[in-house]
Amino acid sequence: MTSRHRPPPSPAAGPLENDDLLSEILLRLPPQPSSLPRASAVCTRWRSLASDPGFCRRFRIHHRRNLPLLGFFENSLGRSFIPALEAPNRVPPGRFSLQPGDSDPIPFRCIGCRHGLVLVFDLRRLYLVWDPVTGHQHRLAFPPGFDPEGSTVNGAVLRAGPDVQHFQVVLVAAGDDDKKQRRVFACVYSSETGLWGNVTSTPIESEVPNVLPIAVDTVPAVLVGRSLYWLLKGSSSSHSPFNAEKQIIEFDLEKQKLAVIRMPGAVDVFLGRVTVVQEDGGGLGFLIVKDLTAQAQLWKRKMDSDGVGSWELKRTIDLNKLLSLNLEKHIGIIRFAEDNNLLVLPTVFGLFTVQLQSLQYKKLSGYNIFCHLHPFESVYIAETGIGGGHGAPDLLQNT
Repeated sequence: MTSRHRPPPSPAAGPLENDDLLSEILLRLPPQPSSLPRASAVCTRWRSLASDPGFCRRFRIHHRRNLPLLGFFENSLGRSFIPALEAPNRVPPGRFSLQPGDSDPIPFRCIGCRHGLVLVFDLRRLYLVWDPVTGHQHRLAFPPGFDPEGSTVNGAVLRAGPDVQHFQVVLVAAGDDDKKQRRVFACVYSSETGLWGNVTSTPIESEVPNVLPIAVDTVPAVLVGRSLYWLLKGSSSSHSPFNAEKQIIEFDLEKQKLAVIRMPGAVDVFLGRVTVVQEDGGGLGFLIVKDLTAQAQLWKRKMDSDGVGSWELKRTIDLNKLLSLNLEKHIGIIRFAEDNNLLVLPTVFGLFTVQLQSLQYKKLSGYNIFCHLHPFESVYIAETGIGGGHGAPDLLQNT
């Protein structure tokens, strides 16, 4: 009897040979600019998958809760983007540049950045929401009926959720109502409806006489939980930023409700040396840097069983000791990078970032910047960047 030999069974395809499994593996690469360009260099198949527009959108959405700090925009947007990462992840300075054209010479300024979007304002009272990574722009006019006389308008942009494309713009201002009562005003735009909502307001309980100025500070908003926070400034003298009245504006995004929170009276505020921060556990806090001693005080908001809030000094950070510098009066306008929990500290010795939990710090090489900076946190993939997708070689040449 002759035995018949069956061919051995084909080996099961490995995980890297299955496109679905491979895409899930690539999806979990770190959200650094060089991650997908490096993967694309493995072979043609990997490049085809990593450069697919649908996959790139999934990659960006997947990492929206873990956005790297790519760099900074200046307040005037007059210069190119200021990169924060080192090679091979350093984004070229000219990659994210919003310049007015010959037909649009109106100057504009950056109001804030969040969730990979930049909110821009120009003197015609027009707003622009700009995605520097994709180049998409969305223009919107000033909301009707939102015009507190003689007041500074601040605002914020944010996505409605980590896995959605539509966004919201929130504008705030402080001024007098028709009864000459001081109030904070807010109005919300939704890109989903294409409409501005109703103007909402709340009174300001102020110790400063109404003849003296009070306004929303130009410091960018900070998102803590589902509320946005701005600093409200008012001074004991129209010529002095010192002894400023200490209050924080809160806008609850879910309730669409404003509130004004008084800061502790023991704090001497010089606006520019204070920023709202997100405390451990997601609570509200603020950080103030003492100009003469370079002591950074971190305060935490506590709520009692009756819902009454109070402030607690949680810790003090000696920046001179931490950074091994003698800063004294050499600190610029501080900022807070929300997604990375970083204090951004411009000094005459360079630009530093300090992680508020670990206190790990980093000096950004090549910068001695004393200006208004807006941290830009986003997922940038070279192939989907502006310029026809020719970004990968720029990054990989630095490896």
